[in-house]
Amino acid sequence: MQQMNQQANGSMPQPPTMISSKDFLYLTDMMSWNLNVVKKAHALAEKCQIPEIKQAIEQTEKMHQKHYNQLLNFTKSQTN
Repeated sequence: MQQMNQQANGSMPQPPTMISSKDFLYLTDMMSWNLNVVKKAHALAEKCQIPEIKQAIEQTEKMHQKHYNQLLNFTKSQTN
C-alpha cells in the first residue's frame, strides 16, 4: 500500500534495482543535457566580468556537474 501511495504522488525513496532499456536511454539523455549545461556555463563564466554573476554561473556549473556525476555513477553501477 505504501508503495502505491509513493507512486501515486510521484516520489520514490530509492531507484529500482533494475532499470529498463528505455529508462537507461532517458538517463543518458539527462547526462547529455547536464554536460551541455556544464560546458555552456563554463564558457559563459570565463567571459563574464561581473563577479556576482560569474559566481552564480559557476555555482550552476558545479550543480550540473554534480548531477552529471551522480547519473554517471548510477548508470555505471547498473551496467556492472
